[in-house]
Amino acid sequence: MKHTHLLLSCIIVFLTINTGWSQSPREIVRKANDLLRGESSISEGSLMVVKPTWSRQISTKMWMLEPDYALILITAPAKENGTVTLKRKNELWNWIPTIRRVIKIPPSMMLQPWMGSDFSNDDLVRQSSIVDDYEHTLIGEEEIEGYNCFKIELIPKPEAGVVWGKIIMWVSKQGYFEIKTDFYDEDGTLIKTLIGSEIKKMGGRTLPTHWEMTVVNKPGHKTVLDYSSIKFNVSLEPSFFSIQNMKRVR
Repeated sequence: MKHTHLLLSCIIVFLTINTGWSQSPREIVRKANDLLRGESSISEGSLMVVKPTWSRQISTKMWMLEPDYALILITAPAKENGTVTLKRKNELWNWIPTIRRVIKIPPSMMLQPWMGSDFSNDDLVRQSSIVDDYEHTLIGEEEIEGYNCFKIELIPKPEAGVVWGKIIMWVSKQGYFEIKTDFYDEDGTLIKTLIGSEIKKMGGRTLPTHWEMTVVNKPGHKTVLDYSSIKFNVSLEPSFFSIQNMKRVR
């Protein structure tokens, strides 16, 4: 009887300590992803590109219909106003109003910088899915930026057409905020890091509204994305995300 009570006490302690581990790592990543995206959204914000000797700011408006459609409109500065990036399923286009041309972006260009920033084309439209295209493993827990986080390793599935060889995510236990994400190439080299902060209520949700992307081998370079407004689960149809609409959306 004494041994039975001891065993039960150990089980209770184990379950109390490891309540977070009862969730699958895939479910944790899904919750973090859904918090920022929803089924559809319209958002506005600014993108500050910082280099060692200069910086510039871009204002954006973005329409998203998950998981297949995205449209990003540049609203400032004036010389880039009207420039549009469009994602339709596995295809990506840019509309350049100054030359009045639609340019299709090949899959090989998904890692190229978007508008000269440290965000790639794939970062902005996430052609790949961090939920469906990766295997997820909970590899520990760690405090990041004052938040107790799950540390999750994402390894691409063999058949997935993804651009990263590995991703490590730190997701807060409370709120499922994506606090930090490290991106690795196929050789296991850390390429860049994304930090989410300034957590506040926006669009009826509490979420990170300030994001900083830094590249490991480019000291003094960073890109800062600040959301000024987000509306989730808005009425959007796939027909909105057309090449024709790229030229007239405002």
